[in-house]
Amino acid sequence: MTPLRVEHDGALAILTLDRPDVLNAFDEALTAALGDAVSAAAQDPQVRAIVITGAGRAFSAGQDLHDRATMLAAEGDLRLGAELRRRYHPIVSAIRAARKPVIAACNGVVAGAGFGLALACDVRVASATATFRAAWSRVGLAPDAGAAFFLPRLVGLGRAADLFLSAEPVEAPEALRIGLVTRVWPDAEFAARWRAYAAALAAGPTEALALTKEALAVALELDLRSFLEVEASLQDRAGRSPDYREGVTAFLDKRPARFGGK
Repeated sequence: MTPLRVEHDGALAILTLDRPDVLNAFDEALTAALGDAVSAAAQDPQVRAIVITGAGRAFSAGQDLHDRATMLAAEGDLRLGAELRRRYHPIVSAIRAARKPVIAACNGVVAGAGFGLALACDVRVASATATFRAAWSRVGLAPDAGAAFFLPRLVGLGRAADLFLSAEPVEAPEALRIGLVTRVWPDAEFAARWRAYAAALAAGPTEALALTKEALAVALELDLRSFLEVEASLQDRAGRSPDYREGVTAFLDKRPARFGGK
């Protein structure tokens, strides 16, 4: 049985982590499947938005510690850095490199590497009973899967330090208040609401959204003068796209735009 379900719904690619009996914890097979699926969806011209979510009661509880227990029992020299480079960093890089929106639809438990991968997505939406936990310190580890890079950019350095050091859970309403997620929906409506949200992004001007991702990726790294030059370059590219022509035409015709994604 595959640990990842891949569904195509119109222009949406929906990637569902599917190990519900272990709260979708990541083993070798799941990280490999997710990395391949994100890369494939990113390269598929028919896909205009990607959703990552979890089956059952969790988005993901993080690394499957049964795998780690076996390694510790063998008393080998653990090379967790090498494991990160091989398994998790390619997924983070594929999410960030995708030239289309990537949405984490966070249901239930979101912890450890699952938390890190959700942070790497462009947008996080949550069910009302979702809980987020930067729980690495509970097992004697530092944050990984890019979490210490992304979390301070979302919630600020002080709050990120608190979440990492305390490892205390953050429930969905608080996650919304601090900017960790942008939308919270009731559990009964959650699947329908995130599908509708993602479908709206998939129907948007894909090239413009890709250029927006490029702008956001460098916005915190550059001084203002340098960023404004990047901004001008990106807008040059957007202005030459068919979607811009369609957007202007639709506005003047007083009708909804029908973006082709180019």
